[in-house]
Order: sequence, then structure tokens, then C-alpha cells
Amino acid sequence: MTSNREIHLASRPQGWPTDDTFRLVETEVPTPGPGQIVVRNQYLSVDPYMRGRMNDVKSYVPPFALDAPLDGAAIGEVVASEAADVAVGTTVLHGLGWREYALLDATAARPVDPSIAPVSAYLSVLGMTGLTAYAGLLEVAAMKPGETVFVSAAAGAVGSLVGQIAKLKGAGRVIGSAGSPAKVERLRALGFDAAFDYHDGVRESLRAAAPDGIDVYFDNVGGDHLEAAISAMNLHGRAAICGMIAQYNATEPPAAPRNLALVIGKRLTLRGFLVNDHNDVRAAFVRDVAGWLRDGTLSYDETIVDGIENAPAAFLGLLRGDNLGKMLVKV
Repeated sequence: MTSNREIHLASRPQGWPTDDTFRLVETEVPTPGPGQIVVRNQYLSVDPYMRGRMNDVKSYVPPFALDAPLDGAAIGEVVASEAADVAVGTTVLHGLGWREYALLDATAARPVDPSIAPVSAYLSVLGMTGLTAYAGLLEVAAMKPGETVFVSAAAGAVGSLVGQIAKLKGAGRVIGSAGSPAKVERLRALGFDAAFDYHDGVRESLRAAAPDGIDVYFDNVGGDHLEAAISAMNLHGRAAICGMIAQYNATEPPAAPRNLALVIGKRLTLRGFLVNDHNDVRAAFVRDVAGWLRDGTLSYDETIVDGIENAPAAFLGLLRGDNLGKMLVKV
């Protein structure tokens, strides 16, 4: 193969991205230099944080460059290697998605064992997604057995794992919000004690689901969900702030939360986090999750879109909440 297709950032969106935000570009398959490998990507991940990287603003990760390929987590097979310790045929996890073929230093790729699980799982339950759920719940929010946990965007890739891990680690009650009746039913099937459609009203629905309040909130949404969680939190409640997808495409400052003064009297902890700060728990995460997958006590969902040319549509669908579980593109 000599043709390589990539998705480039064509313009910086104001508000919601559109099809015109992206451009499909055809290039040549790269040739590796000393210490480098070429990977034929099999799956790539699209994630909410990528919306922030489309803006030219200072953040914890550099913005995407205009007229250049986007990047993100991907997994694939090494098809050419000039690195002594990485053989052709090795399956590797790396950070140069949004393209069919990736050229990278071998040190930037992590070999994985495709016999343990489907390779796509290394982008979801066994990858950054799973570690985010595990570390956010157990390290950042420090959930204790018997506590009541509320998860927003609970049918998404991270949220669905947070709820299940909470139950497996002894939570007394787990509540999830989602965006459709079908997703609510899926949460109940995954073992959530209560679930509601946020279109029915977040504050009222949470109050009905947790009449005795909540101790832990895992936030993927921000806005009205965070405001409702603050109102419902018990003394010394903790919130792990993972994402705020409700405002990623906003062009005006968010109206909520309007009740931050409650943080004082309730002695609440609201703590933002990035998954890369918690690599120290990776061994425990792999041990626990591999065991749960093996005995069938942990489930995960994937929504797979076929074709690199459809990666922008997959990303836009993710922002709309079209996915159940992890949104992936099969290259």
C-alpha cells in the first residue's frame, strides 16, 4: 500500500464543529527511519477532550494544528520497523490516530497482547477510559464501601465503567443519568440501582433517586448536573471532575452551577483530575479489571463506526451523545 488517508483540522470551530471543520487528505505511506516504526491503525478513539484541542487556547495539552492531522489514541499492527526491539506484526497502542498509517518512534508505542482481549478493548475498558474510571472513582473521589455514588453521562465510555466499579467495590447505591430511555434501561442492566433521563429534570430526578443524598459525584457533564449534585451532596461529599461536555461547544459562559456557596457549609471537595497523573495505580487497575472481565462481572459497550473517512461523523456523534459506551472508528 502506498496511499495513506488522514483527517486534518481545516478550521477552528465557533461553537459546534461541523463537517467543514475537518478535511480528508491523501498522502503517501511513510517510511521509517532509525528507531522508528510504521503502524497500520486498526481502531482509533474519538474523545470529548478533543473538542477543547480544536480551540487555539492554552490548556493542559497543546491545541491541534490547522491543516495537519489530528491525533489521539489508536491501536494497530506494525507493518514496517527500523527498531530492533519492535518486530513487524506486533500490535501496539500509541497516540497518532485519525490516520490509516502512523509513523512514530518505537519508544512512543506500547506493545499489547491481542490474545487477552479484542484489540479495541485497549482503547476502552483496558485503556485510558478504564483507568480514568478506576482512578477517578477510587483515588480522586476516594469512594468508601456503603456510600452513594452519582455518575453523569453514565451510559458513556467512562461513566458506564464508573458505576460498575463502584458496585464491585462495595458502594451502597449507584445512580446514573443518561440521555434516552434506552440508555437508562442499559444502566439498569449494568447493575445501577437507579437511573434517569436527564431530559426529565436533573435536580428533581436526582432527589427522587437519592432521597438520603449522595456522597460521591463523578462528573462528566458539568452545568446543571454539577449544580444538582452539589445540592444533593452530604457533608464531606467528594466530586471527581472528569469532564464538562455540556459546555464544550458553548459560546457563552455557563449559567450553572449557581450554588457554589454550599461547598463551604457542606465542606465539599470538588477535584479535577487528568488520568495521566494516576499511572501509579495502573497495576492495580489491570489486575482488578482483568479479573472482572475474566469472571464476567464487568461489561463494556462499544459503538464502532467504519472507515477513516467517517471519523469526523463519529466525533460529532459523540458530542451529541449518539454512542453507547466507547465511540471508536474501525480504520
